[in-house]
Amino acid sequence: MKRYKQSRWVQGLAAAAVVMTLGFGAASHALAQTDDSAPTGMPAIQHAGDISYVTGGVGLDESHALRSAAPRWPLELMFAGPTSEYLSDVRVDITRGGSSVFQANADGPFMLVKLPPGDYVVRASYKGQEKTHAVKIGGGHQKADFRWGTQ
Repeated sequence: MKRYKQSRWVQGLAAAAVVMTLGFGAASHALAQTDDSAPTGMPAIQHAGDISYVTGGVGLDESHALRSAAPRWPLELMFAGPTSEYLSDVRVDITRGGSSVFQANADGPFMLVKLPPGDYVVRASYKGQEKTHAVKIGGGHQKADFRWGTQ
């Protein structure tokens, strides 16, 4: 009789262990799916010819995602108005040796661009006013801030 109770107790313990394992497995699978499908806030990478770029940053999630990703891109552009308010709908033209290599509109205050190493001139136009920055792309990260309405 004692042996029968002990055997039933071991079977019950084993069954509980199986149920817990399955439960934890299902829970961790659900968490993994949630993490994989959670939006990062990063806008989609776009292409203009051979050059990859991403633009946006109007919302807080996008802004944080772009700022976090910026060091991994050769060129970061930021667009702001006279009181440091972020701007969008900025026309960007990048030239190398006098020839245009990239043209796009910024959908928000940030634009990240993957350019090959070299010397470039970045022109940004907003409401008819053009600003220019010369940048040298090498092995690191370059940042150019464009501000309108300030000297």
